[in-house]
Amino acid sequence: MAIAALTFVLVVGIVLGTYWALVERPARATELALRRRLGAARAAGRVASSVQSEVRRLSSLPAFEHLLARRVSITEPIVRLIEQSGIRTTVGVVLLSTGCFFMLGLLVGQALSGSLWPGILLGLCLSVAPVMFLRFKRARRVRRFEELFPEALDLMTRALRAGHTFVSALGMVADELPEPVAAEFKLLHDQQNFGMPVPEALRSFGERVPLLAARFFVTAILTQRESGGNLTEVLTNLASVIRDRFMVQRQVQVKSAHGRVTGWILMALPPSLALVLAIINPDHFGPMLTERLGIQMLVGAVVLQVVGALIIRKIVNVDY
Repeated sequence: MAIAALTFVLVVGIVLGTYWALVERPARATELALRRRLGAARAAGRVASSVQSEVRRLSSLPAFEHLLARRVSITEPIVRLIEQSGIRTTVGVVLLSTGCFFMLGLLVGQALSGSLWPGILLGLCLSVAPVMFLRFKRARRVRRFEELFPEALDLMTRALRAGHTFVSALGMVADELPEPVAAEFKLLHDQQNFGMPVPEALRSFGERVPLLAARFFVTAILTQRESGGNLTEVLTNLASVIRDRFMVQRQVQVKSAHGRVTGWILMALPPSLALVLAIINPDHFGPMLTERLGIQMLVGAVVLQVVGALIIRKIVNVDY
C-alpha cells in the first residue's frame, strides 16, 4: 500500500508540475503582462469578458485545444457549465482533474481491496468530483443572482425614468450592483457596445443565466422593442413577479426541508454503517471487498442507492 501511495503521489506531482510549467506559468506571465499594459483599473472592469474568453479557450495547450475543438458534443456542455459557475478555468483543466481523481480512486481502491474492480468503482465515483464542484458553484451563483435580480430591475427602472437609455441602464447595473449580477450585465453591456445586436445579446444573456426570471426579462424586453409600450412599467411588473415567485420558492423549500433531510440521512446511513463495520470488525467485512459475491452486492447497493437518491430528489424538488 505504501508503494502504491508513493507511486500515486509521484505521478500526480509529475502531472501537476508539467501542467504548471507548460500551461499555468505561461498563462500567468501573459496575464501579468496584459495587466501591466492595460492598467489594474481597466483590467478589473473587464472581468466578465476575460472569463468568457478564458472559458472559450478550451485549453492552454494548442494541440490539446485542437483535439477538444473536434469534440463539440463533449466540450460544449462543460463550457456552458463553466460559464454559469463563474470559475476561471478551461475544459482541459476539468478533464485533467477528472482523470487525476479517477487514478486516485483506482490506486486507493486497489490498494485497500487487492482487486481491480473496487478501484475502478471508486475511481468512477471520484471522477465526477470536478463536475459536481462546478455544479455546486453554479447553483450557488444562480441563487445569488436570483436574489439580486429584482434590485437590478428596480435600478434599471429608476434609470429609465431619469431619462437614461436602455443601454446606459445596463451599464449602471453593471457598475452599481455586486457579483454575479454585475458580471452578467457587464458582459451584456459590452457585447452590444462592441457591435452585437441587442436582441442577440439578450438571447445570449438568457442562455448564460439558467433562470426562468432571466428568460422573462429577455422576452419582455424583446416584446417591448418589437411592439412598443412603457418599458419602465414592464420592468416594474416583472420585478414584482420575480419577488413573488422568490417568496413562493422559499415557502416550498421550507415545506420540503423534512424530505430533503430524510433523503440525506437515508443516503448516508449505508456507507456510514459499512465504514463502522470495516473499522470495528474488518475480518467480518473483508469478504465484501475480496469475494466475488461481496463485490457484486456492493455494486448492486451503489446502484440502488443512486436510484433511491434520484427518486427522493424527484419527490422533494417541486416545480413552481
